Amino acid sequence: MDFTPSPEVATLRERVLDFLDENFFPVEEEINEAIDAEVAPGVPYPANLTAIRAKAREEGLWNLFMPDKRFGPGLTNWEYGLICEEMGRSPLAAPMVFNCAAPDTGNMEILAEHGTPEQRERWLEPLLEGRIRSCFSMTEPEVAGSDPTLLQATAVLDGDEWVINGLKWFTTGAVGAEVAIAMVVTDPDAPAHGRASMICVPTDAPGFNMLRAVPVMGHDKGPGHCEIRYEDCRVPADYLLGERGGGFAIAQDRLGPGRIHHCMRAIGSAERGLEMMCRRANQRVAFGGPLADKQFVQEDIATSRMEIDQARLLTLYAAWKMDTEGKRAARQAISAIKVVAANMVMDVLDRAMQVHGALGMTDDTPIAALWRFSRMLRLADGPDEVHKMVLARREINRWAKRDEAAAAGELTEKHAPRMV
Repeated sequence: MDFTPSPEVATLRERVLDFLDENFFPVEEEINEAIDAEVAPGVPYPANLTAIRAKAREEGLWNLFMPDKRFGPGLTNWEYGLICEEMGRSPLAAPMVFNCAAPDTGNMEILAEHGTPEQRERWLEPLLEGRIRSCFSMTEPEVAGSDPTLLQATAVLDGDEWVINGLKWFTTGAVGAEVAIAMVVTDPDAPAHGRASMICVPTDAPGFNMLRAVPVMGHDKGPGHCEIRYEDCRVPADYLLGERGGGFAIAQDRLGPGRIHHCMRAIGSAERGLEMMCRRANQRVAFGGPLADKQFVQEDIATSRMEIDQARLLTLYAAWKMDTEGKRAARQAISAIKVVAANMVMDVLDRAMQVHGALGMTDDTPIAALWRFSRMLRLADGPDEVHKMVLARREINRWAKRDEAAAAGELTEKHAPRMV
């Protein structure tokens, strides 16, 4: 493993940083306010952000997440991770600048990989061009979101149409989106992981009823985390994405890279928090000297530096593993980073808040907003507890299989690998 970026990737990273410094951060607050005020049905982005997006596209800083060279620059997951981290310094809006925001990124990836030519023409092309936004509709309020085998929303094939019924929530980004990718039960009697399929649902389809944007940490504006009732919602049969019953396999294709992106953005948020912590410590004077001279503050800064770098290296390793051996081989590392990065960013931002004192609790700095945004990461794409559970199960099974092989005289490796 060598995480030194190639000259091309290093240059691309510098271009992204320069673009953000020149075009985005001077108006960051205004853009965040405009996202809340202007995004609405038929309005995917506010006017001020649309202008910056157009400039980013003109400069070739567009769809950087797509590993397929037909649609993007063809970066590996770990190479894109380095750039994605910089977008995490403002995780709500900065990814939108480059058309690299979730859930569009994951939806574009699975449309590219599993979509029909007609589906790609109808939804993937305008998503890649940045003309529309999309949302992903899986979680349901009445069953545990951490166990998708419990999904209750259904789609029944009636002639040449799917008829969808069910209640979904935390359909992130539904306000202003043109299409939802809904994971629904199409084969209720099939084995647990073969019951569900993914279906593309235009948000203007009759029966797609957006009930509300769910308030999250006191926020319910902008693209939203929405509650949606599908009520006899009819869409053509050929809006099925991939194979019938293949919803879980497609979800795994979507979630692997998505978790890498979440973690790298979290590292970027933590880096911004640490930077602000250090500057505050240098500038603020109390009890006869700058905060930077106080041992408690020094400990917070040192611990944050170590934790950020540990999380970054583990995340890049997971991305490298996915690049070199595939998503399945990287499952253990991806579960590990999902827990590590999500907890690290909360700890670092909490320390930054503490060093800023009362100011850190206000929205006069970005810290409180970063903290509110980041808290969801311990739940999004799988809660900490589930990732720890599967980590433990895989470790236990690995050693059980090794002991069985040894007892049968079939052990091929004398010593077990130390990183998985």
